[in-house]
Amino acid sequence: MSLSSTTDRAYWLAWSQVRGIGSVLMKRIYQAFGSMSEAWTAMPSDLQEIEGIGGQTLDAIRQAQREVEPLSLLAIHEHNNFNFWTPSDREYPQLLWEIPDPPAILYYRGHLTNWNERNTVAIVGTRRATPYGKRWTKKLVTALAKGGFTIISGMAEGIDGEAHKACLEVSGQTVAVVGTGVDQIYPHKHKSLYEQIVDSGLVLSEYPQGTPPDKKHFPARNRIIAGLSRVTLVIEAPERSGALITAYQANEYGRDVYALPNSIEVNEAKGCLKLLGKGAQAILGVDELLEALGMLPNLDTPVPAISISDLPPLQQNILQAIGFGEPVGLDWIVEQVKTPSGEVLGALTHLELVGAIAPYPGMRYQRLV
Repeated sequence: MSLSSTTDRAYWLAWSQVRGIGSVLMKRIYQAFGSMSEAWTAMPSDLQEIEGIGGQTLDAIRQAQREVEPLSLLAIHEHNNFNFWTPSDREYPQLLWEIPDPPAILYYRGHLTNWNERNTVAIVGTRRATPYGKRWTKKLVTALAKGGFTIISGMAEGIDGEAHKACLEVSGQTVAVVGTGVDQIYPHKHKSLYEQIVDSGLVLSEYPQGTPPDKKHFPARNRIIAGLSRVTLVIEAPERSGALITAYQANEYGRDVYALPNSIEVNEAKGCLKLLGKGAQAILGVDELLEALGMLPNLDTPVPAISISDLPPLQQNILQAIGFGEPVGLDWIVEQVKTPSGEVLGALTHLELVGAIAPYPGMRYQRLV
C-alpha cells in the first residue's frame, strides 16, 4: 500500500469519528474538497459552505481535530480490525460509492476479487419463508449463480439464508451483509453457513469487530445490500418488512427491483404485491428473469484501441503521471502535471471516455493503455 493511500485511509477513519457526521455528510465533504485530508485542514468558513454543517457540527469537527491524530488512529484501528476498506481503497465497490450514503468504513471477512466487474443481484425476503418462497429462492439463485451472478443477501433466517445456501450448493459467489461486526455470527444457527461464506465469498459490515446484534443496525445494513446490487429481487415480504425497505432504497438508487407474485391471501406475499402495484417488475419465471437480466450492460467491456500520440499534450502528460500500477489520486496528478485542477478534470473525463483510464472511488484513476 502506498503512502498516499495509507494517508487517505487514515483521514476517512478520522472523519468517521466526528460526532454528528454520517455517511451522507461524509460524501458531501469529500465531493467539496476532493480529499479527506484536505477537508481536515480546511478553513471553518469553507466547511460551513457544505449543506449540513452548522455551528454545532463545526464545533464537533474542531474537537476531533484537536483530539484525533489520523495516522495513529489508523494504526490502532488496523490492529483491532484486520480487514476493512475505505472509499480510497481500490477494492471498495464502485456501485456502493454511487449511492448518496456509502459507508466510510467497510469491514470484511473472506475474499472476493474483481468487485467492479461483477453483476450483483440482491435476494431478500421474510424471515418466515413459506415452502413456495424457499422453492423459488432455490430455483432463481441456482440459475443466477450458474449464470455468473454474485448473490448479495443478509444472512438472516428465511429467504436470506436460503439464498446463500442455494448459491453455495452450486459453487457460486455470495456476499452476506450483516448488521453486526463481521466476527459475530447472527443468528447463531447459521454458524456453518457463515463459515462457508467466509471460505468462498465475503461477509461485510459497516460496524467494527465485536459489535453485537442491534435492531437499529438493520435498516442501515439494508441500504448496503441495495447499494451493492445492480438488481434487487424480493421473494416474499409481508406489508411491514425489512425486505421492502431494501427494495425502496434500491429504487431510490436507480436500481431495478423485481418481486415474486403470490396469492393475495398469503400474508408473506402482500409486500411483494404492494411493490408490483408501485411499478416493480414481476418475476414470471427463471428463463424470463435470466433473459431480462441478460440485457444488463456488460461491466467488463473491452478497452477501445487508441493512439497515445494522437492525444493532446496535457492528456499525454496525465497518462505519464498516472503510470501503470495502483490508482492515483487527483491531487497527485495535478501536482505532477502542474496544471489547474479544472483543466485536469476535463482531460481525465476525456481519457475515461476513450478508455485510456478507469475511475475508482475517491477520485482516483488507473491507466489502462
